[in-house]
Amino acid sequence: MRSTITPAMKILHPSVMVIFLSVFLAGLAISTATAPAQEPPAKVAAQKPPEGQSIVSRVDLVNVISTVLNRRQKFVTDLNKTDFHLTEDGKLQDILFFSRETDLPLRVGLLLDTSNSIRERLKFEQEAAIDFLHNTIRRQKDQAFLMIFDNEPSIVQDFTDDVSTLTEAIQKQRAGGGTALYDAVEIASRKLAEAKLPAGAGNDAVRRVLVVISDGDDNLSGHSRSESVESAQRGEVAVYCISSSTDWVSSSQTSDASKRSDRKLHKTENDEVLQQFADETGGRVFFPYKLDDLAASFQDIGDELRSQYQLAYAPSNKSFDGKFRRIRVEVERKGLSVRARKGYFATRAANGSPGGAQRPN
Repeated sequence: MRSTITPAMKILHPSVMVIFLSVFLAGLAISTATAPAQEPPAKVAAQKPPEGQSIVSRVDLVNVISTVLNRRQKFVTDLNKTDFHLTEDGKLQDILFFSRETDLPLRVGLLLDTSNSIRERLKFEQEAAIDFLHNTIRRQKDQAFLMIFDNEPSIVQDFTDDVSTLTEAIQKQRAGGGTALYDAVEIASRKLAEAKLPAGAGNDAVRRVLVVISDGDDNLSGHSRSESVESAQRGEVAVYCISSSTDWVSSSQTSDASKRSDRKLHKTENDEVLQQFADETGGRVFFPYKLDDLAASFQDIGDELRSQYQLAYAPSNKSFDGKFRRIRVEVERKGLSVRARKGYFATRAANGSPGGAQRPN
């Protein structure tokens, strides 16, 4: 059963979505390297990486970005290295490097659902995306690409720091067709993993973030959900999902910021899809309802990216067997919870030598 929507609480008006993403993306604006040359828009086939050219995760030093919250869902930023316990497949690991409030450069992929299921909401998605870019991308600093998905994913603008070019690409989009969400996440994650790094930097020198605006529906993908999640994990991509669905939401007033970002009384199968993308990659999902919810949710993400810890360890298991290794991060202090990626794939670098992340600064 859906909750009653009062006239005072109109859902996801275009101006609301713009304000929502503005607050979030102001917090995301951090330095990156000079953007590469633009390429013409291209339709992207939903296919797996060629054999021998799969995305690799360097494993002789594993970096884990972690967010710590208290019972009131407030960020905790005063912990030390000795407060953390990190295990890999249940075995305690020695944390070699530790830093607070990481400020890693950012690579952003923006995924817009342009299928028939969001036809009535496409305009505010476009306006929100344009505002997103104007508040995030700085010339010769930040980089973003735009991908849309309906029957299949399409990269309509490659990595660039030119907001005018991105804006023009967004405004040209029209709704129609089915929904290939899983294919879009799989392809976008691979693209982020292969993004050009700052000169002289290691693979861990950038933070890869995928922002997905969708209702979570998929009816045309060639990839499964698990394959798309795996692609994000391999690329060390954090997925942040903004749900455009308002089914099963509560309209009751609340001053609790954590409640405003998730008003779902019951999560549907599509809601669980977005939840899994976020949970497995160290990102977050939002189920907004009205203006205050939107502003609070994305302000929270902006704060999160400036209130994290970076942990790095050398795995005790030295085998490069390509298997997924599950990571668990905990803290000593009672009443605190930790949000971090769930694991990584133990592979060698593409040249056959042991891969290795760079030492954190």
